[in-house]
Amino acid sequence: MSLRGGDPAEIGGYPLEARLGSGGMGTVFLARTASGRPVAIKLIHQQFAGDEEFRIRFRQEVAAARRVSGAFTAAVVDADPEAEHPWMATAYIEGHTLAQHIAKKGPLTGVDLRMLAIGLTEALRDIHRVGVVHRDLKPSNVVLSPEGPRVIDFGISRAADQQTLTMTGRVIGTPPFMSPEQLQAPRGVGPRSDVFSLGTLLVYAATGQGPFDADSPYMTAYQVVHEAPELDAVPAALRAVVEPCLAKDPEARPSADRLLELLRDLPAELGDTAGARGSRTRDTDTQHHRSSDDGAGGSSTGSSTAPGLITAPAAPAAPAAPEGTLIGRSLRRRWRPALGAAVAVAALGGGIAALQLGSSDAPSGGDGGNGDGSGKDRTVAAAEAPLPEGFRPWRTTVPNDKGIPDEVRCVPRGDALFCGGGGVVATRLRISDGKEIWKVKSPGVPMQGMHIVGATNDTVLGYRIPEDAAASEQPVKLVALDAGTSKELWSRPISGQSQIYTGRSQDAVLSGSTVLSVDTGRTRVEARDVRSGRPLWSTPFPAGSECTPVPAGQRMYAMCAPAAEVANVEVRRPVIHTLDLKSGTFGKGISVQGPVHPMGGDEGRLVLLHQRMQGPEFLGYDKVLRVEPGSGRVSTRPLKKTYGATPGSADGTVYFAEPTGRISAVDPATGRQKWSRQTGVEGASGPTASGGALYFSSPSGRVVALSPRGKALWSTGPRAEGLGGEVNASPRVVVSGRVVVVAAAKNTVFTFDATKPPGSG
Repeated sequence: MSLRGGDPAEIGGYPLEARLGSGGMGTVFLARTASGRPVAIKLIHQQFAGDEEFRIRFRQEVAAARRVSGAFTAAVVDADPEAEHPWMATAYIEGHTLAQHIAKKGPLTGVDLRMLAIGLTEALRDIHRVGVVHRDLKPSNVVLSPEGPRVIDFGISRAADQQTLTMTGRVIGTPPFMSPEQLQAPRGVGPRSDVFSLGTLLVYAATGQGPFDADSPYMTAYQVVHEAPELDAVPAALRAVVEPCLAKDPEARPSADRLLELLRDLPAELGDTAGARGSRTRDTDTQHHRSSDDGAGGSSTGSSTAPGLITAPAAPAAPAAPEGTLIGRSLRRRWRPALGAAVAVAALGGGIAALQLGSSDAPSGGDGGNGDGSGKDRTVAAAEAPLPEGFRPWRTTVPNDKGIPDEVRCVPRGDALFCGGGGVVATRLRISDGKEIWKVKSPGVPMQGMHIVGATNDTVLGYRIPEDAAASEQPVKLVALDAGTSKELWSRPISGQSQIYTGRSQDAVLSGSTVLSVDTGRTRVEARDVRSGRPLWSTPFPAGSECTPVPAGQRMYAMCAPAAEVANVEVRRPVIHTLDLKSGTFGKGISVQGPVHPMGGDEGRLVLLHQRMQGPEFLGYDKVLRVEPGSGRVSTRPLKKTYGATPGSADGTVYFAEPTGRISAVDPATGRQKWSRQTGVEGASGPTASGGALYFSSPSGRVVALSPRGKALWSTGPRAEGLGGEVNASPRVVVSGRVVVVAAAKNTVFTFDATKPPGSG
């Protein structure tokens, strides 16, 4: 579709080629990067650019889209939400939307329907694991690309580290695909709301109509809240999986992880939908990505309100239902008074929704094992270690004042367990029974991945996030607390961009009695005594560079990059320096081909994993590098495959925990895979090595123990409701003697005896 008169010639330096579509909130254009790569640029309509409420929504959309960029979404290429005319550029996805496909070709069947279901569920799983709820999953927000379905448009999504935005009298969404709670109490919407929307979308894909379709959005909303879904035309195998997704109670719906397990068991051929009703769609939102041969143009409702943004009117009387219509049939099944419909419509005024936040096969190159949690092979070397006096397994939560669920990390010291993160600077728990001794909270909104720094025998280090950090631009503070009393010993504002270099938020590093951090101006590395806060040394960054301290075994390094690359969040030419802990002296710089993430030390060398990128999109790790500080030599070895996984290292081996639960061990000296094992612990991080076992665990609290050769010793069931696991998360397990301490979603911490792990299930 060609540009129109009045359309800009370029946006943010990107020349525009065509108009892809227009909706109530913005217009989407096709543009090109300097290298010729096509991108889709969403430009907010001028009438909303001056509306701060819409600007807040757009900032949220950009932030959410950046967090979820992955295999099943459109990666963010560039954005400027603060521009006079706000815009965001994402990778252009070639293909029709699901709405367009069904309108032109009718419902999906067989293998196509099964693959759509699996692909969308994998997308939801990945979206939820980074702490985002989409909240507007519908046919026009699904693109059927040659590589599989992609979920787009995070315009009304919410992330756990954002404040709730309210718009009195309105709710955002599309009624045929909204959950009951989104219509009734949108501030309490969580991941299971997306599962409901996915269920409605799969019914639509299989039949051409939604399970609650009616003749007006108001009656559709009533159907969603009160009536049973219409599923007669859905293939039986798919119907058995979809029906639980449409439960009115969110807790009765499966998680995306569980739904994926059910969908993968479906037969390849799901059967036809001969009984499906005629195809139609009321979806009028912006078509973000259209195929090049689609000249349909942008849709328009003719309304002054953005499509999908419903202004709740005064409650009307229920319309008469003609005998032959779907609404007539549905209301005859279970008639409710007209007042019920009025109440359902009035519930649309609730405001914008807020976020709440196995199997075992023989390993390649290793020995087989029993990983079914049956109790066989539940032996680890930790059996000889004593338990704390009076120990009994326990479970607790470490809540924060914000009510926003997150994860913590813990450090054991003697009979004490120090945990922090998720809006808590630190808390001290008794390791024998979980009793809280003291807790120091952080006033700000929890930042994903920012946990406790560490602890010595007498001092605990954590982060204090200021109230409304984004608006006030106040820096995070490094805080030292007395381990016995929780008295604040000292604090210091710090900065840092560790996430850019290492993939993890570790802006302060504790080594012995020394803590390293970066000053607020991001010009130098500073070292302080952990107990007194006394400055030990301060070393400027190399000219034109920014750095972050990186621990690896017994050594400390500084990982540096050109300041321009750091500003662009694209470290392609990192330089590695040894860092002397006593003097602060930087060693000679060693350049490596990035982007890379550090993975600890191996025989005095620094191990790095090379990231394979497609534009701004991370595809996985494809090489392992080892840096020799003495000679400056860098050896590079290709990996057997590209691992799209959370990495970790222990005892000179690199491990990859894939989202599916498969864990692989790689020799960093050769790049060769030692073994690979499928586990039932999806989204795991780790490992933690202790007592002859390697521990991996998931946000839900599932734990698997493997031998160094990949043999499954035992695995456990879930202990928390957790889908929002961090990408590239740090290990969640610590071990103190025989006590295994596990951190999980929603600020959960629990323990058990390593020789008596809880059964799976």
